[in-house]
Amino acid sequence: MSAILPPRPRPAAGAVAGEMRRRKPKLADRLVEAIRAAIAEGALAPGAQLPTEGQLCEEYGVSRTVVREAVTRLAADGLVTPRQGAGIFVNDRPSIVTSLLDELSDNVSVVLNVLEVRMAVEIEAAALAAQRRSSSQEAAIFEAYSAFEAALRTDRSTGEADFAFHRAIAAATNNPFYAEMLDVLGRRTIPRDLVTTFSGKLRQSQEYQEKLQAEHLAIMNAIADGDSDSARDAMRRHLSASRRRYHALLRDGGDLRAAFADPA
Repeated sequence: MSAILPPRPRPAAGAVAGEMRRRKPKLADRLVEAIRAAIAEGALAPGAQLPTEGQLCEEYGVSRTVVREAVTRLAADGLVTPRQGAGIFVNDRPSIVTSLLDELSDNVSVVLNVLEVRMAVEIEAAALAAQRRSSSQEAAIFEAYSAFEAALRTDRSTGEADFAFHRAIAAATNNPFYAEMLDVLGRRTIPRDLVTTFSGKLRQSQEYQEKLQAEHLAIMNAIADGDSDSARDAMRRHLSASRRRYHALLRDGGDLRAAFADPA
């Protein structure tokens, strides 16, 4: 593995865009993304052992605390398993994919149920974030947006950055229960990313993801402008578009494998 560079954000509207543009992603986020990319690209094969904690610290120039946070998140996502006294090992990808597809691909209604909850939570969260966010919280939203952009430019999975974007907005409400709701949903929040980490063939098209990013920009700018109504409307449009897509898939009797492979 080689260390990744911080993403270079593209210009965005908003009073604090200049301040946010100078900030870098959290070190743990960068380390998680680097290891996820290595797993997705096959540089770390199933069963492979990750470098030691000390080696990761030296290679990425981070502290042991950062490494431990990254490993905890990767383990929570089912990507690695720490073994006491032995090290940290990459999980078997086929079994994980099978499990995830069993949960989602055979039951699109699960995704629709998740989207229904997300709409109930996130539409109002966007409006509250526009009213209540601090400059550091606004910066976190922009950092997640920039991480999504960087992933698009380098053809990497965007799911983690997508989740980070929505969670940063929830956190910016300054009501901890909004963020806790997304944490409860966990990996189900961004269903397309459950399988794309393990199979590039199941990754949605560049065009589709660029459309998602344009929707993110509209949400982010409305929040940066302190415009609650526009933020609420932008989030509603964003989540409604996803709901329409999965409704159509359900009506057509399709599965998520086909949807991920061909998002047209």
